[in-house]
Amino acid sequence: MRPWTATALLAAGMVVGCMANGPATTAQPSQPVTPPPAAAGPPGRPAGHPTLLPLILDRGDLRIGVTVQFPRIPAPDEIADLSQTTGLAHVVLALDTWPASYEELTALDLLPQESDVIVLLRGYPPSREAAEAWNLVRARLRLVLLVPDAPPSPAVVQDLNTMRALERVIAEVDPPSRAGFERLQRPLSFLRIVE
Repeated sequence: MRPWTATALLAAGMVVGCMANGPATTAQPSQPVTPPPAAAGPPGRPAGHPTLLPLILDRGDLRIGVTVQFPRIPAPDEIADLSQTTGLAHVVLALDTWPASYEELTALDLLPQESDVIVLLRGYPPSREAAEAWNLVRARLRLVLLVPDAPPSPAVVQDLNTMRALERVIAEVDPPSRAGFERLQRPLSFLRIVE
């Protein structure tokens, strides 16, 4: 059975995050408690906004699996280290920018075959080459896009439709509207962030 991604939780985990900014600070009653410094968030997010941290739910997988997350495409030596991870189930890449070409993705072909790669991408592909590059990756891919608004042109939607591994597009459009997405051939969800 193919793993299932809970879209609402995935989006919430991806955008809002679930990670504390460090260990809790304890103090004696007479000492003031100093909050940890605000972490810089992803581009387009205010300072203090938590970093990307996806939540992947896999209801069909009953094994004790390990998910390893990278905020970038891992280097070949990091991928070699992953082969030593017991129970590796998912490798999650939370990318703020699109790789421009397949050359930037070649290391993904070295991933262990028993794991899949879940890629969370922000924004639309900057070029057709960037969209088509994902079709050349031989690893088991699942792509989810988080976009800030409607597609800039029908050509961009056409590029998305050619991405075989694209599972879903999540749009930060409020109020929700399919305007511009009419020709998208993938599931579309909407996300509203309350700060």
